[in-house]
Amino acid sequence: MRFKHVPSLTPRAKELRKNMTPEERHLWYDFLRSYSVRFLRQKIIDGYIVDFYCASARLAIELDGAQHNAPEHREYDAERERCLNGWGIEVIRFSNQEIHSKFSDVCRKIDETVQERMKQTDWK
Repeated sequence: MRFKHVPSLTPRAKELRKNMTPEERHLWYDFLRSYSVRFLRQKIIDGYIVDFYCASARLAIELDGAQHNAPEHREYDAERERCLNGWGIEVIRFSNQEIHSKFSDVCRKIDETVQERMKQTDWK
């Protein structure tokens, strides 16, 4: 699957990888980096940068800080999710608070979702 390449986003994606939030760093280093299925950080997909992306499961993971509660941000997130869904990508979101207080539940949910999506063979 080839997404539309947006070269202007590459520097921003590199910057985001280099300067992860504490919550992104925790999820990456304490779970996703050594997960059995490969995840990428700050993946550019059709003009958007997703926090984490698993191509094998067509799964994007987004970590949301408080700014995502603002109405204009919710609209942007909804549009972005529609675009990603159009590519067959499921988006799961976790709040920063969930990363802090329910980390094992977050990891379990990610694992369950990856395993379920990997069973689907329509895109493989």
